Amino acid sequence: MATSAVVSTKVVSQREWLAARKKLLKKEKELTHLRDALTAERLALPWVRMEQPYVFDTPEGKKSLAELFEGHSQLAVYHFMFGPDWKQGCSSCSMAADGFDAVSHHLAARDVRLVAVSRAPLAEIQPFQKRMGWRFPWASSNGNSFNRDFRVSFTKEEIAAGENYNFGTFDFPMEEAPGLSFFYKDASGEVFHTYSTFGRGLDEILGVYYFLDRAPKGRDEENLPRPMAWVRHHDRYESRVAAPDTKGSDVCCHQANQ
Repeated sequence: MATSAVVSTKVVSQREWLAARKKLLKKEKELTHLRDALTAERLALPWVRMEQPYVFDTPEGKKSLAELFEGHSQLAVYHFMFGPDWKQGCSSCSMAADGFDAVSHHLAARDVRLVAVSRAPLAEIQPFQKRMGWRFPWASSNGNSFNRDFRVSFTKEEIAAGENYNFGTFDFPMEEAPGLSFFYKDASGEVFHTYSTFGRGLDEILGVYYFLDRAPKGRDEENLPRPMAWVRHHDRYESRVAAPDTKGSDVCCHQANQ
């Protein structure tokens, strides 16, 4: 996990720096090619036909999963941590969601609609969404089993039993967890589940970390009580460097190692 502070204070000549940078570039290229190969394997995964229609509450009224596509053949659902009795959404999920409006237009150009889904009632979601200044579509799954079926909501018994998250590989300590799922709708209207990712599989949508992983101090989280303890809702930062959340009221979305 990339949490280290400054790992090198060695100062060298430009020539030496360039030699070291080129050496690292070879490894970065290897990673790029591995990522391309992994993407091909991901696209080759089999699909699962969705047997349940699932009906969500939206600002436009009740809508089934198939209706959330809104004319597109592909649907991306971000499982946003926002429980039925919460007053606001998860701060780490909010950091991810800060980029949704920016990418939604580009995704739509490639026939993909992005929708957030939470178990919180629509009456709680909408004021929070307005406060954060977001416009992306957000539906409530409060009246169906969507979150439970996709293993992003858990009972107290499931939490106590452990290994409840990320395909049964990790103990998530809260009743709500984050994730990203993809669906396809064919010409006949049938919907298929094609892919889901959880835990650190969501790192790539956190654009902030792309910058931090290349900054001199990296993520600089090694001395925090937990990863992402510094993250706040974007309207709640009070200083240049946010103090960590020591109360543990908001378990970070990416606490899972994989």
